[in-house]
Amino acid sequence: MRRSATPISGLALVALLAACGGTESRRSGDAVPLAVVIGSGGNPADKLRAGELSAARAGFEATLAANPDRLSALNDLAASYLLEGHTEAARRLLDDVVARGDPREQQGALVNLGELYALDGYAEAARAYLETARAIDRDRPEPWYALALLADARGDLAAGRTALREALRLDDGGAARSQLAFAFPEERVHLEALLAEQAGDLPTAQARWRELADGGFAPLAAAAERHLRGE
Repeated sequence: MRRSATPISGLALVALLAACGGTESRRSGDAVPLAVVIGSGGNPADKLRAGELSAARAGFEATLAANPDRLSALNDLAASYLLEGHTEAARRLLDDVVARGDPREQQGALVNLGELYALDGYAEAARAYLETARAIDRDRPEPWYALALLADARGDLAAGRTALREALRLDDGGAARSQLAFAFPEERVHLEALLAEQAGDLPTAQARWRELADGGFAPLAAAAERHLRGE
């Protein structure tokens, strides 16, 4: 039996953010944005994906106050801070989910920790988190999507395509993909480019790769150039 989560109050989160130094810079030269897994459903999760972060946080806090063991809501509360740039606050909450969540909750938190490490420029650490997430349940597509994005950004096109094909096999119809959130526009563009290329829609893929080549993340721009060269 897992221990009950302690409800996270608004004041406690303010204190946590202050201790972490506020909004951190999220762009190192080696930063690779991936995607963010949302673990719960309903109105707060919809608001989170729509970018209404304050309203989403209020909903997740209410859920946790009513049910402290709903650690999918704690994952999503962490995701709201990740999306806003409070990476250390997000990391602490995600670590809590990994320590006390059920396998599905742990998997989502591990993917999101992979996102944090990739944004910090630690690609190997990010890959280790994503591989751990995948090992929990190899039939869930979310870790496969993140691994595809990371491998492609690192120049391992074969591994990226293999992971993407597996993600698509497991996510027939795209339901899991539609639930992802994106901290940066480049994340969505990168995934759209890979999906279009996989589907054989070369005009759309080329347009997305050109857009990504002009973006603010050097590894993604380099990945786009590789695809535009036809590698």
